[in-house]
Amino acid sequence: MKQFHWSNLSDDERLAVLARPEQRFDETLQSAVRSIVDEVRNRGWAGLCDLALRIDGEEPREIDVHPLAAEARRRLPAAQVAAMEFAAARIRDFHMASRPSDFGMETAPGLTVTKTWRAIDRVGLYVPGGKTPLFSSLLMLAIPAQAAGVREIVAVTPPRTDGGLDDLIALAAELSGIERVWTVGGAQAIAALAFGAGAIPKVDKICGPGNAWVAEAKRLVSSLPAGPAIDMPAGPSELMVIADDSADCVLVAADLLSQAEHDAAAQVLLVTTSQEIADRVAREVQDQVATLPRYDIAQSSLEMARIIVITDLGESLDVANRYAPEHLSLAVERPEKLVGEIRNAGAVFAGSLAAETFGDYLAGSSHVLPTDGAARAWGGVSVYTFLKAMSVQTVTAQAARAIAAPAALLARMEGLEAHARAADARLEVTA
Repeated sequence: MKQFHWSNLSDDERLAVLARPEQRFDETLQSAVRSIVDEVRNRGWAGLCDLALRIDGEEPREIDVHPLAAEARRRLPAAQVAAMEFAAARIRDFHMASRPSDFGMETAPGLTVTKTWRAIDRVGLYVPGGKTPLFSSLLMLAIPAQAAGVREIVAVTPPRTDGGLDDLIALAAELSGIERVWTVGGAQAIAALAFGAGAIPKVDKICGPGNAWVAEAKRLVSSLPAGPAIDMPAGPSELMVIADDSADCVLVAADLLSQAEHDAAAQVLLVTTSQEIADRVAREVQDQVATLPRYDIAQSSLEMARIIVITDLGESLDVANRYAPEHLSLAVERPEKLVGEIRNAGAVFAGSLAAETFGDYLAGSSHVLPTDGAARAWGGVSVYTFLKAMSVQTVTAQAARAIAAPAALLARMEGLEAHARAADARLEVTA
């Protein structure tokens, strides 16, 4: 892990230190994704099946999750099933409790404006699969969507390498209240959700993480006329740890590696007030990575890892808010003093016991979070991801008489005479 002293760096050097690894969104990939999207858009189900056979090795299938979920319950140790049920319950409790209430007020006598919430009618959920089916992502997407009251959820995931639906995905679906899952992945799955293909319906919003092909497809379809909304921009995973001299170096190293093993393009950063902590964590990371089953991936990620030595914790706030990490761990003695000053982060883990892993699986909030600095303007998936706010105004005759004239005046100031006349007409009917 390369080390830098923040106070010794120029502004340009600081930007370079906080730069993300070079992304995989090159022109070749963009062109290939556009070709896939156009194929599904123009040829529908036939185009989707041709692509799926070539890329996934089988045509898309809609699979009833219950038989596979039952098989998973028979196959898995009871403790593993209980852990999934425990996680689902925590996620459900949190998101049910976080549903917003309608709000209304009289903004003038007789003029009432209400903000009311409505669930999106139909959403598509993309669940990463393949060699490592991320069943946790289905829990983190579907349960908030259910809590929001979404009427129809269309779940897609790549088929297993030997075909069909992974039984862990099926069990997660059952625990999330989803009856059926489509086995189709990649950019072609995103296109099917965006435009509809065969029995896969067109959705209003697409949510869920994926590889570079999926991320580019989401970006592309959301930019097209009448294309679906998407949850957020997404890229490789990232974690920043802020540590003072009270930090447990074993825990800090373990947290850094928990993200490094995700993807060779994942980025991990340590920001610390202590040179001793910096050196000890660097050694501990190398000791721990050597024993990981995903050593090659984690070691590749560590090539872009950074250790930034700062003069005090106040300086750490500048570093964190500039970087806007997906995950931010505060391995400091008094984390509450920093939390209030953090403006840009997808999720914050306050204190040495708040493992990022807990957030990934069972703390309650969703682990689908903004990356690549998107936390400056975006939040992670929540019930709000699946809701839209609608305003409702009601006007009494007294209020109409009071507000019609100023409304008409404002409209004429903008040169919109028809607007003004529509306001004036209320004076005539309430006279």
